[in-house]
Amino acid sequence: MRRKEERIVEDILGSKGRIRVLQVLTESGELNISEVSRRTGLNYTSVQRHLMKLKELGLLKEKRYGKIRIFEIQFRSLGIVFEKGRPVNLHTLK
Repeated sequence: MRRKEERIVEDILGSKGRIRVLQVLTESGELNISEVSRRTGLNYTSVQRHLMKLKELGLLKEKRYGKIRIFEIQFRSLGIVFEKGRPVNLHTLK
């Protein structure tokens, strides 16, 4: 059975779009979906899907102000470690 960290790493690294969304939010701290879309060059629906997945993985927090949804990173730094003969390790610093 795979560890939770391995599944999270696969979910992140398995999508160039998801990586780009994380990069943009890491640089900015928090943004709404439209602004993430503009900065990544991805369409709104794709960005929304990536944001929901990253939120589900515990990497983002969502704030709501009426219809406006703001997404904020939940880590200061994110590290993925691959070592021969060992399971994948995911490290987040808050």
